Amino acid sequence: MNVLITAPYNQTGLKEVKSLFGGYTYRCWKENGRAFHEDELISLLKETKAEGLIAELDKVTEKVFESVPELKFVGVCRGMPSNVNIEAASKRGIPVFYTPARNAQAVAEQFIGNLITFYRHTIPSSEWLKKEKWDGDYLQAYVKFKGNEISGKTIGLVGFGAVGRKLANILKAFDCHIHYYDPYVESDDSTYTRVSLDEVFSSSDVVSIHLPRTDETIEMIDEYYLGLMREDAVLVNTSRAVVVKRDALVNVLKEGKIRGAILDVFYHEPPDKSDYEIIQLPNVLATPHLAGASFEVEDHHVSIMNQALVKWSTKQSLDIPTLFNRKELQVKS
Repeated sequence: MNVLITAPYNQTGLKEVKSLFGGYTYRCWKENGRAFHEDELISLLKETKAEGLIAELDKVTEKVFESVPELKFVGVCRGMPSNVNIEAASKRGIPVFYTPARNAQAVAEQFIGNLITFYRHTIPSSEWLKKEKWDGDYLQAYVKFKGNEISGKTIGLVGFGAVGRKLANILKAFDCHIHYYDPYVESDDSTYTRVSLDEVFSSSDVVSIHLPRTDETIEMIDEYYLGLMREDAVLVNTSRAVVVKRDALVNVLKEGKIRGAILDVFYHEPPDKSDYEIIQLPNVLATPHLAGASFEVEDHHVSIMNQALVKWSTKQSLDIPTLFNRKELQVKS
């Protein structure tokens, strides 16, 4: 069995795939400079006689499944397999694996770095210094840019999946109080407090959003919830921009109803004029969707994907947490 791999995959991972399935063809999208288009992907699958596909960005559509009926599985190296037609895969009994925790460490670390950067005025103080503004006494900067510590703050997490749990664990070292809202998860760690969504927003010094984009979460964080935030509170969003209502966010930031926002995701990427309206606000620290952009993330997704494929292929099991359409396949079987 040959497996077409278009996702970034390290040498150890490639050797594991070969050992598991017998062969692979590695055509990473990076060498192509972009994801493969539908027809290109179909041609590649047919050319390589692949019966398995491990992708990252390529769209695996109904047409792909129709054109390549030999496909036995699809692996998606990302937090959600949003580039795959899940319905088309499920009706054909094709499992779709994904790697939901691959960037948890990277996102958690960027949260810490950006919150410290925001709290301690690192960027404006550095720019001030480079512009040779330090022309007063030696305490001038000390007074002008005095900031806050993370230690002792109440951090509210909206969503307590892989990223939220990783972040909470790191924040323990800062002696933070962790409140979280997640109707689907309850932590075994008694040091974290499960609360209502209202309480997350009303009681936290920092509210961090960790939600996937679904029909239920689009604009879930609206005027009501943002209106519950303290005047000195900070909103952090490293998940999806659309889960926060744009106009509501603009209003609370422009009117100074909250201290500010740390944003890594935007309503349009690349940003349009409406996004830059938010990005350029003085109380916003913005980064260009980099929270999950570490070299190590690719190693993590290889490990997560291969663990799932080993269990599926050797044990013929569907009881795999990273099998996205597990329920649909169990019903079908």
